[in-house]
Amino acid sequence: MIEFIICEDEKDFRTKYENISEQVMMNYDLEYKITSFSEYSSNWKQKINNNNFKIFILDLKTKQGSGLDAARYIREELDDWQSMIIIITAYPEYKYEALGKRLMLVDFVYKLDDYENRLRNAIKISLKNFDKRPNKLKYTYKKVVYNIDYQKIIYIEKEQDNKRCIIKTNDKNYYIQGNLNQVEKLLDKRFIKCNRSYIINLEQVESYNTKSNILTFKNGKTLYAVSRNKKKEIVNHVRGVN
Repeated sequence: MIEFIICEDEKDFRTKYENISEQVMMNYDLEYKITSFSEYSSNWKQKINNNNFKIFILDLKTKQGSGLDAARYIREELDDWQSMIIIITAYPEYKYEALGKRLMLVDFVYKLDDYENRLRNAIKISLKNFDKRPNKLKYTYKKVVYNIDYQKIIYIEKEQDNKRCIIKTNDKNYYIQGNLNQVEKLLDKRFIKCNRSYIINLEQVESYNTKSNILTFKNGKTLYAVSRNKKKEIVNHVRGVN
């Protein structure tokens, strides 16, 4: 899942960024969604705290907050150095200040200088980084080499009274030697260990009922297995993608 996070206080520009993002994504066979905001509010902070690969399109100045402060929050507070950040503004004099913040910005786009093409190109560059993410679980079990797409994994379950785990996908189950902690080291940030027995793929989660503590995955399977210290992370993720 790729999530575009747009923050722009002028509605016409905000709508234009959304349209440009959709136009670019028409050329890619990738799942995505677009979430837009008019200011850097507490709701904005809540929505971005999930494990999706994100492309941020951030207005430098809004009535509530700065795009540079938002970029600093993403990098330093959330420790997110994987998502892509594009700063867009009508104030070109801030370009060198922005690029000098060491926030790993994709581009600094000036609204009044062919911004549509500049934004398209910046999004395409961001998508190249998405393609470079590790996307396969590669391992050997009983002399057989496995190469499983991360996106196909629904969850991984510790097998009782055994030193191996079961990898659950829509198609079939696979076995992998080792305990959950060892398997977790082979995965990326889309996976979290939700209790002592399960690792789940957050991108496969459809909903989470906090009262009954039941996770529902996109294929309809359910899991009653979320430890207290992981509930907030899962709630934040589901709120960010639904």
